[in-house]
Amino acid sequence: MSTSPARSHHHTHNEKDERPRFFDAKAKALCWARAETVPGRHPERWRKDAAGNVVCKRFCNCQGCLCFEYDHIVPYSKGGESVVENCQILQTRVNRFKSDKDSVDKKVLRSFSCDVSFTDKELDIIEMAVYGDVIRPGNQCRCRTVAETLGKFKSKSSMPACKLPHDEASS
Repeated sequence: MSTSPARSHHHTHNEKDERPRFFDAKAKALCWARAETVPGRHPERWRKDAAGNVVCKRFCNCQGCLCFEYDHIVPYSKGGESVVENCQILQTRVNRFKSDKDSVDKKVLRSFSCDVSFTDKELDIIEMAVYGDVIRPGNQCRCRTVAETLGKFKSKSSMPACKLPHDEASS
């Protein structure tokens, strides 16, 4: 039986060199699930990072104030493993400032945050733009999709549509 070099089990590097650099999909899903939820926001779409910043799941690995990255709590460069126990979500800007530092407390992380905060109305508009609807846990209404708002789609749902993302009369 012949084996190709890629399948060879001869170890020319030590085990530490072969550890994964990035979190796998399961670790990322568990890391997201462990992060603090945002009251009044859908937990599959919105979370708070380790510094308390609101981030959107669709904005992973980008540069804006609602964007985030999966961070090694103990930096990879200092031996931190790519496992869920060593994973946290951090606003991209915060993660870049944290860099290879470990034991950074929440107050210091917070000082690296974007200076922009969003109102509920602004988050509704962003959620509508990104997902096509707004889901608010606990609301007894459903939000219109963009197509429904433009009159191009009629929902089959019997649940009444609410006035999110905003009501022109209250603006």
